[in-house]
Amino acid sequence: MTTSSRFLALGAAAISAVALASCGGVSSSDVANIDGTTISKTTFNRWMTVASSASQDPAAKAAGVPDAPNYTKCIAAKKAAAAKPVKGQPDPTDAEYKSQCSQQYTQLRDQVMTFLIRSEWLELQANELGIDIPDAKVKAEFTKARKQAFPTDAQYADFLKSSGQTEADLLFRQRSQMLEQKITAQVQKASKNITAEDISAYYNKNKAQFTQPATRDLNVILTKTLAQANKAKAALEGGQSFASVANQYSVDAASKKDGGKLPAVAEGSQEGAFDKAIFSAPLNKVQGPVKTSLGYYVFEVTKETPKKVQTEAQAAKSIKQIVVSEKGQKALTAFGKQYQARWRDVTECQTGYIVADCKNYTKPKTSTTTPATPTPQQTPTTPPAGG
Repeated sequence: MTTSSRFLALGAAAISAVALASCGGVSSSDVANIDGTTISKTTFNRWMTVASSASQDPAAKAAGVPDAPNYTKCIAAKKAAAAKPVKGQPDPTDAEYKSQCSQQYTQLRDQVMTFLIRSEWLELQANELGIDIPDAKVKAEFTKARKQAFPTDAQYADFLKSSGQTEADLLFRQRSQMLEQKITAQVQKASKNITAEDISAYYNKNKAQFTQPATRDLNVILTKTLAQANKAKAALEGGQSFASVANQYSVDAASKKDGGKLPAVAEGSQEGAFDKAIFSAPLNKVQGPVKTSLGYYVFEVTKETPKKVQTEAQAAKSIKQIVVSEKGQKALTAFGKQYQARWRDVTECQTGYIVADCKNYTKPKTSTTTPATPTPQQTPTTPPAGG
């Protein structure tokens, strides 16, 4: 990812939606009214230019924002950029180009509207929570990010020119990102208050997480037939080494190449009958044959390590981190549902600018992907590339 794309990636990705509803409570000079705060068409048009400039499609980027509703310039630009069709294939029609332009415009519009609406939601939510970030703090964080992304002033100037943005636009995005972080931190703050009862409840419910099963080191020989297993066992009892007998009889390549050694076999990890035989066998005594789905095992246990259970006191620190994380996520999820409903209910959009975050949005009858309920961390603060 380039430094430019990293800088453009501040905030979360915007969500596309199909606008089908109409609006009656928004001024003709505005695209949305959020609880009395308006988003002007001038602001919308400027961010449309920014989103179009960020397009990964060179032709779309060169053409700029599609000129709805007739798309005359957009159609001409697509014609000029189109490759010559394969011999025998017809040229795309104006209607086909217009459809492409319309889709491109709709995608850009929905991304920009979602970006602007959710940026304002952050401001309003922060105000309700008593959160404010001084301009100097925003500027300081922005400067730090800018210097990391663009070490020289020339690089920064080139970025502003190519992206169609001003420093004020970037500061706006930086502020939105910082508000997201502040709101999220405040929502999750209470989750850090973990009691001894919380820790005990988690420990008792999840003891398996704090238990290391018993293990045994083995020497093993696996044969395909019972007759071979009996011959292998007889050879071992006759004094031959496990390594030599494994080399002669075993069909288990992994243990065979290591002299038959199979270390740290955990209780419960083997096939039923074999597992039971392993963990009931005495040390250093040849056992088997034991029939399994793979064949017949002859083995001996060379070392045993008992089960280890971490006490609640020993596990308390790690449990606290887990519980804090779980409670924090639950709090954020619950808040996210309230947050979406609260601000969507006071967001009215102008006809032709309606997206899923608008109160007057009507879900299309055709099948579309429904966006998940956003939390402040998921609200877009940067319009992504369109096109």
